[in-house]
Amino acid sequence: MQNKHIHLIGICGTAMASLAGLLQLKGHHVTGSDDAAYPPMSDLLSSLRIPVAEPFSEENLKPHPDLVIIGNAISRGNVELEYVLDQRIPFTSLAALMHHEFLRGRESLVVAGTHGKTTTTSMLAWIYEVASRQQPELAPSFLIGGVAENFGASFQLREGRPFIIEGDEYDTAFFDKGPKFMHYFPDALILTHVEFDHADIYRDLDQVKTAFKRLVNLVPRRGRIVAYDGAANVSECVARAFCKVERYGFAPDATWRITDLHFAEGQTRWKVQHEGMPFAELALNMAGEHNALNATAAAALAAGQGVSLAAIQEALITFQSVKRRLEVRAVVDGITIIDDFAHHPTAVRETLRALRTAYPGSRLWAVLEPRSNTLRRNVFERELVESLSLADRIVLSGVYRQESIPEQERLHPETVVAGLRQSGKEAVLLANADAIVQAIAPELRSGDVVAILSNGGFEGIYDKLPQALENKALVRS
Repeated sequence: MQNKHIHLIGICGTAMASLAGLLQLKGHHVTGSDDAAYPPMSDLLSSLRIPVAEPFSEENLKPHPDLVIIGNAISRGNVELEYVLDQRIPFTSLAALMHHEFLRGRESLVVAGTHGKTTTTSMLAWIYEVASRQQPELAPSFLIGGVAENFGASFQLREGRPFIIEGDEYDTAFFDKGPKFMHYFPDALILTHVEFDHADIYRDLDQVKTAFKRLVNLVPRRGRIVAYDGAANVSECVARAFCKVERYGFAPDATWRITDLHFAEGQTRWKVQHEGMPFAELALNMAGEHNALNATAAAALAAGQGVSLAAIQEALITFQSVKRRLEVRAVVDGITIIDDFAHHPTAVRETLRALRTAYPGSRLWAVLEPRSNTLRRNVFERELVESLSLADRIVLSGVYRQESIPEQERLHPETVVAGLRQSGKEAVLLANADAIVQAIAPELRSGDVVAILSNGGFEGIYDKLPQALENKALVRS
């Protein structure tokens, strides 16, 4: 594609902002628009000097761009989308453009799954980056649904053949309701977890499994699939693959088996057996069994693609996580504020388990904003009670844009709070971020860990709470 003016509607989505960066590296003139910009993607776009127009308006499309990318959060009725259709401005989706512009002619390495894919994709990209120091042909391009801290970016475009991409199961665009990952045609695939999610587009778990089965069916016979061994849903999805399938996890018969997992002095360490034989001792400066699983999956795929063990070990021990994944946002007066993207009961559980490991003996607070299209619905009320019970104190905010969910489908956060109280937990429902900060800041004490769980901006609570704690410390002094 020759250099063009490309406009992205909904540019502040994690994948859309990353695509904007890739297109700019290709030499295109990139503009975008959104109705709300917030870090880290707003910071990324600002650093790239890619203009973001707010709010949506027909004027943002004048003069007409050569091509418009329609984000999957954009629906009919959006003023810019309606103008594009009326004026017959050429448009496409992120996933389709990725296939035609970036993936063709490269080795497509896709990381998919209901949970863990952003961290695993970041780990895999960093493994290839470290390996490319000795093998330049392995220099990776990548697109990740989050900012990988080792790169300080969510995208990269290099000359090597590997293109590492996070395979999202969410729908592609208003005109293409299939999953984005169906456009990526993997040469090799990691499949982490398969659970019910995205209740706004999937009717039930069977529909979710069907989507992943179709992805598996795209992997050629010469390809490889590295799949988690601890979930029946994953087993079902890979059962009819035409390529080699390698399982990873804790099962005695796993192709890549984890043993001797332990956390000490800020590091998670474990051993990996390959087909029953010792393969490696691995270490990661992160807590959580789920992160050891993610790292093992990345190591397994990389090793099978010819990356050296030395590069894998060096990459994992120097891996710096992903923005908004167990990210320490502030430590004020001995109180640690953690930002995490968890927005599914399983992810909430694993995040809180990891924090219990990393901060033993601390009083753990969970502050949850029901924001995702699944969490705003009542499909996981019981599971949410179980996951949040891992914390000592639990605070739920009001449901984000509750009015946009059909009444009979809405999550009732008061029901979750009641369930937590019945199990003996201290839990409270507060309307918004300001109310939460006002209520909990006086209650926090040195040694506490506060996990703020949301897949959005949460009304700026990540800055408001540390500021309130600093003010409290000043008054006390």
